[in-house]
Amino acid sequence: MLLALDGVQDPHNLGACLRTADACGALAVIIPKDRAVQMNATVRKVAAGAAESTPVAVVTNLSRCLRELKEHGFWVVGAAAEAPAAAASVDLRGPTVLVMGAEGSGLRQNTRQHCDLLVRLPSLGAVESLNVSVAAGMLLYEATRQRLGVA
Repeated sequence: MLLALDGVQDPHNLGACLRTADACGALAVIIPKDRAVQMNATVRKVAAGAAESTPVAVVTNLSRCLRELKEHGFWVVGAAAEAPAAAASVDLRGPTVLVMGAEGSGLRQNTRQHCDLLVRLPSLGAVESLNVSVAAGMLLYEATRQRLGVA
């Protein structure tokens, strides 16, 4: 399992995503080189050690990276609030790249086109969207829950 972040800007969000990715056993976190926060002291502090244990792959072109991962057998699953399928209804047990969009704008159109499917997370309250690090945590946990066979 890999986590890809499409243009996340806030170092606190990247740090929290790293921490959760580590806790859920993700092999690495993928971030674009441009128009996204990079590793810095704030990210490392928020990650609480996960920045040292979870590799961060910085890629020039996220769409190309996703395409190449698909060619190597990964399913690319993007998170989007308007997606028709709930994350819990999709099989996330195999080689999977979970893709999260930027704060506010979500997944870019070019990134969406490289996703095999889009999934949504449950939201029962009045708030329309979740913080990207919270949403990443929920999706990573769902994949981990499925992989561990937990009901």
